[in-house]
Amino acid sequence: MLTTHFGNFKTLDDFDLSDKRVLVRVDLNSPIVEGKVQMNDRIREHALTLKELSEHGAKVVVLAHQGRPGKKDYMESLEEHAKLLSQIVDVKYVNDLIGSEAVERIKAMAKGEVILLKNVRAEEDEFAPSESNIIVKTLAPLFDLFVNDAFSVAHRNQTSVVSFAKVLPSCIGRVMEKELIALNNLKKGKMLCVLGGAKPEDYISLLPHAEKILSGGIFGLACLKAKGYVLGKEDELLKQREEVISEIKKFIEKIETPIDLAINENGRKEIAVEQLPVDSEILDVGEGTIRKYTEEIEKAEAVFVKGPLGKFEEKEFAKGSVEILKAVARSKCFSLIGGGHITHVIETFSLGKDNFSHVSLAGGALIKFLAGEKLPGLEVLKCTMS
Repeated sequence: MLTTHFGNFKTLDDFDLSDKRVLVRVDLNSPIVEGKVQMNDRIREHALTLKELSEHGAKVVVLAHQGRPGKKDYMESLEEHAKLLSQIVDVKYVNDLIGSEAVERIKAMAKGEVILLKNVRAEEDEFAPSESNIIVKTLAPLFDLFVNDAFSVAHRNQTSVVSFAKVLPSCIGRVMEKELIALNNLKKGKMLCVLGGAKPEDYISLLPHAEKILSGGIFGLACLKAKGYVLGKEDELLKQREEVISEIKKFIEKIETPIDLAINENGRKEIAVEQLPVDSEILDVGEGTIRKYTEEIEKAEAVFVKGPLGKFEEKEFAKGSVEILKAVARSKCFSLIGGGHITHVIETFSLGKDNFSHVSLAGGALIKFLAGEKLPGLEVLKCTMS
């Protein structure tokens, strides 16, 4: 049993798994490069949950998705994902979801076997959650236990996330467990947020819940606009975000903004914000801002980092993101890192994931949770508690 201040959850430790048919929802949604699924931490981490279930003698059937129908990254077949999982635990792929091939294959499973079914989003009923829809009516009777290991989709009100937990004994998997323990620890202290990235609108719901915010990236530019600065060339970028900027103004007293910035003028050049506006792209925070933000991090009880502070893909403009992550790694406080881009910075610059308390696999679900929103996939698991 995992006890947190936001609820109690049964875990794999609460069940005898031997010879049980276990349905597991994971999140294998992965980057696709030139049509190929790329190995990533989601696949690695979920594979460990599946391996544990297999080693306990469970008959494991995996539900997952890749993209949405009609989108560029959509794949109906998850055969490539099965091959990548198989680098860690043997996973067979079945190119069916609720047809006779899937049903017969599930019924014939041996102890310790793991199979992955085709993209659950291939079936329209995935988007119409109900205990009586065709996915649940077909699959639920075949299983003894439902495990939700996909915190990163817990904010989705979809069949594979919420409906099985209403009709089967249910619990959280190890990936979900790690995420909830980290969030529980983050919530124990006053939360300092370091927010960057290119989507300021993502953070609006979080602003009332943070103790203090250090801003960078496009979010930092939006915060400078909210303080009345004229940026120059970047004003065009923010024209479409006037509503977001007016929301930021409501919380501006708790938001620290950059005191200097890095632009590209035949290489990295730093300017004080008093030198704005400029006709150049603003690509990073400056050294003065790095020092100022580092001092705040050193005083923090808990730090949440989401989004890079600059254009980290160009090495000379990665400095803000890298130095702030180094400051977080050095600090004694609890640290939670969220989102694919900032995680990519850690990997690219060899900062070591072990130097942070927790590196989350989630994005949208993380922000919604920290903003106090109820996540359907979590709520239903609380409801299954006796």
